[in-house]
Amino acid sequence: MAYKVDHEYNYLFKIVLIGDSGVGKSNMLSRFTRNEFLLESKSTIGVEFATRTLQIEGKTVKAQIWDTAGQERYRAITSAYYRGAVGALLVYDITKRQTFENVGRWLRELRDHADSNIVIMMVGNKTDLNHLRGVPDQDAQTFAENEGLSFLETSALEALNIEKAFHTVLFEIYQVISRKALAAQEASQGYPSQGTAINVGDYNSNSNKTRGTCCNN
Repeated sequence: MAYKVDHEYNYLFKIVLIGDSGVGKSNMLSRFTRNEFLLESKSTIGVEFATRTLQIEGKTVKAQIWDTAGQERYRAITSAYYRGAVGALLVYDITKRQTFENVGRWLRELRDHADSNIVIMMVGNKTDLNHLRGVPDQDAQTFAENEGLSFLETSALEALNIEKAFHTVLFEIYQVISRKALAAQEASQGYPSQGTAINVGDYNSNSNKTRGTCCNN
């Protein structure tokens, strides 16, 4: 897996992981960014993030993925946590029905704090424990369709669909950002000529001028 140094990217996308404590968010993060899984991983306290750089349609994209604690006592950090996020993975544990029931609350919080154009995927994690399943995949699929979300089941332990989940969200973000950049060019300069580069690497989530774009370190 080829990694590029931080200044060598066209886009920087902030993605947040949300959901109850213990659903496997931290191991999804470590599996995607470092290809590691920690059987004895502890609950995240506060916020941590990791990055991974990859190619999307010939562009270098740096994914900055944030993971925060699901415990209620850490929820005061949410406003800053969501700021500048352009993508989110809303995670529940397929063996614990309550974590799925809480998805609606997490989704409301996300929509209250994040940009309206944020790309959201709902993820049912821990399919390696399918024999203990407490959430039928059809229940989750129906919920996702009703809320307009994409949906995927994963296993961080077995590295099942982790790459697919993150790549799908990143690709959707790329498409949204590219369309917005193209529309801005067309509005200000007329239609760009064939081969015109669309570069939104200068977008800054710390600025209020642009919503739903990239975030910078």
